[in-house]
Amino acid sequence: MMSDTPSSPKRKNWLRHLPLALVAVGALVGAVTLGDVLSFETLRDNREALLAFRDQNYLGLVLVFLVAYVAIVAFSLPGAAVASVTGGFLFGLAAGTGLNVLAATIGAMAIFLAARWGLGAALSAKIESSEGRIRRLKSALHDTEIEVLLLLRLVPVVPFFVANLLPALVGVRVWNFFWTTALGIIPGAIVFTWIGVGLGEVFDRGESPNLSLLWEPHIIGPILGLCALAALPILIKALRGTSEV
Repeated sequence: MMSDTPSSPKRKNWLRHLPLALVAVGALVGAVTLGDVLSFETLRDNREALLAFRDQNYLGLVLVFLVAYVAIVAFSLPGAAVASVTGGFLFGLAAGTGLNVLAATIGAMAIFLAARWGLGAALSAKIESSEGRIRRLKSALHDTEIEVLLLLRLVPVVPFFVANLLPALVGVRVWNFFWTTALGIIPGAIVFTWIGVGLGEVFDRGESPNLSLLWEPHIIGPILGLCALAALPILIKALRGTSEV
């Protein structure tokens, strides 16, 4: 019995890192094997079969779509944009947006919890026990946690997997991560789903979807406006803190 005691903490620490290790392995395998599979070409070639399956078993296709999209996000696989557009193509704007947001949020929570349980727990403990500037930065982050999380979701240039991992490593609250993710990805989800709604006509013309639509002024403008609203409280708190020094 005594010989097993010293190894227990090590075994427990190893198990804490297992979920994130599985995510990393899945991401590597997916990047190598699925790069050409999760594409608009694959969707175009299988569109008739997918639409027929949808008409015969709508709930079944919803379930398959959710599982596939969650896996894409949780393992940071290539094809997230394709999945979002596919949601609009198969289910329309309203249902497609709802399913896209639901699946992306669940997938984001999966990778967030995996990172938080492993590396995030150790890093947060070190930050909490630290002093000086690092501790002050940690306190400042918690004061503006919601605003920062919303900015990570709204700013188009922030990769989705970065917005999932970074909050876990600095120890943000789980509930705040969940609801800011679900809310913050809605604008982008609407845009990608909207593209998917008209995908059939694009395929009929022999063209590929134009994802550059996201950068059109009438699309990116409102999104940047939301970014400014999310950043405003951070700026005000920073200015107040500077004036109080």
